[in-house]
Amino acid sequence: MSPTKNQPTLKIIPLGGLHEIGKNTCIFEYDDEIILLDAGLAFPTEEMHGVNIVLPDMTYLRENRHKIKGMIATHGHEDHIGGIPYHLKQFDIPIIYGPKLAMALLRDKLAEAGVSDRTTLQTVGPREMVRISPSFLVEFIRNTHSIADSFTVAIHTPLGVVIHTGDFKIDYTPIDGETFDLQRLAEHGEKGVLCLLSDSTNSEVPGMTPSERSVYPNLDRIIAQAPGRLMITTFASSVHRVNIILQLAQKHQRKVAVVGRSMLNVIAHARNLGYIKCPDDVFIPLKAARNLADEKVLILTTGSQGETLAAMTRISRGEHPHIRVRQGDTIVFSANPIPGNTIAVVNTIDRLMMQGANVIYGRHHGIHVSGHGSQEEQKLMLALTRPKFFVPVHGEHRMLVKHAQTAYSMGVPAENMVIINNGDIVEVSADSIGVTGEVSSGIELVDQAGVVHEHVMQDRQQLAQDGVVTVAAPISWDGQLLTPPQVHLRGVVTKVEPSLLRQLIIRAIENLLDDRWDEFTSTGRTTKVDWSLLQTEIEATLQRLVKRELRSHPLVVFLLQMPEQPPETEQPQPQPQPQTQTQTSTKTYRRRRSTASATL
Repeated sequence: MSPTKNQPTLKIIPLGGLHEIGKNTCIFEYDDEIILLDAGLAFPTEEMHGVNIVLPDMTYLRENRHKIKGMIATHGHEDHIGGIPYHLKQFDIPIIYGPKLAMALLRDKLAEAGVSDRTTLQTVGPREMVRISPSFLVEFIRNTHSIADSFTVAIHTPLGVVIHTGDFKIDYTPIDGETFDLQRLAEHGEKGVLCLLSDSTNSEVPGMTPSERSVYPNLDRIIAQAPGRLMITTFASSVHRVNIILQLAQKHQRKVAVVGRSMLNVIAHARNLGYIKCPDDVFIPLKAARNLADEKVLILTTGSQGETLAAMTRISRGEHPHIRVRQGDTIVFSANPIPGNTIAVVNTIDRLMMQGANVIYGRHHGIHVSGHGSQEEQKLMLALTRPKFFVPVHGEHRMLVKHAQTAYSMGVPAENMVIINNGDIVEVSADSIGVTGEVSSGIELVDQAGVVHEHVMQDRQQLAQDGVVTVAAPISWDGQLLTPPQVHLRGVVTKVEPSLLRQLIIRAIENLLDDRWDEFTSTGRTTKVDWSLLQTEIEATLQRLVKRELRSHPLVVFLLQMPEQPPETEQPQPQPQPQTQTQTSTKTYRRRRSTASATL
């Protein structure tokens, strides 16, 4: 049931993180006040050629930048804070609150992007409350996740308390000893929670997610049994996992060479903040590792997801400047592929195996556990908070549906739940919840040069799938081809003879010039030609021709070469003989063109 128009409402507008994994971004809006919860990124799929990262469409925030009062960061994963430097180039955020580790990582990102002056970073601790605006008082509640220093938040609004779980699991034996503050959740549940937004990632998984500590004995056994050089790859941000690996390296007297910028960065900040505790002499420069016996070396590296530029991927391709796989190396993937990365990870493992490495991977080894709660933990969250309304978030569609079914089994009425899409406007009042509209949503693609617009991405996809046909032709001010067009095909597979295709292209251009030249010209003292429109029309004509003849969709690019100076029109009429000579020369060209061959 949707709120009535005369009721005050809280708007909840997710811009990312629904029907997908990644780019988690959510807006909370009351009257003329907006706060933002997380602003993450996602990684490109194989079809997004040349793209580095994927961001949510932030049009709504750009249009309402004057309403933004501040932001909450729940933890330091890239899919929750990675988009912030890019957004700050488009609009200011007065202040960002978050845990110490997330703020340390974010501070580096902002400095690198040159936007440190666009916001203020403020660290917060467990049970700390901050007043972001008159309508939003935010309380930070310690939770447990795969990264240290993670929060669930209770947002106090004029209508009641809204709890957003952030990413969570309920780990009763966390590596850092920081347990989930379940007591505080229960206290809110006792007083009354208006709405719960809860992590749905593992809503299809029965039972409970194992503790991070369960990985320790399995990694211990593998490291103890590795006969020679050992490489381990995991998520750089998995501070607890990295801590375990460093502890085991000390136990088995291996020196650790850290490879990968993000891994070095996270370890440095985690050590400074006390989340990783180990002596300096555990680490060794990569070049110095060559001087040690193989059984004394552990290389800790990025690339567990098969990322193109990550260290382990480059090692597998033989492209890393300092590391080559050797027969007898043991390589451990202490991470499972996230959705969309499976093929890249499998290909990396294959390449490593073909070079003689013993690669240890897969769930059956017990060397990775999820950072997200399974069904029983989701039930416990619902039981403790006892929300009036429920919105499953952070997951693909089937995950959201399954989480809603779990909530229904826990007593939340179906009419008090909504399954939503990115961009939906959810309005919550004291006694109702419903979707009342939508805002611009979608994605923004970013490469090294900046935002990749939709038409550019379409061109890249077309190039990759069907190749490109380029046609270059000089055209006179009176609409004649001056020389035969040059036709080039790249990456195009066709049974059509190149010479025939070239003749068809010439004929199509000539017909358009003969039949429609007047559409592109105007006369005065000098002839004026709309060359841009002419180029567009010729390109569209050639696109249709190529599609019909080749039965494929290559990108067609027409390069128009035009004379430098237009002729003056207020001149005496030319004598008949020169006119005849011009016509003769044109006819001579048209006779010659049938014997020319395409340039391929």
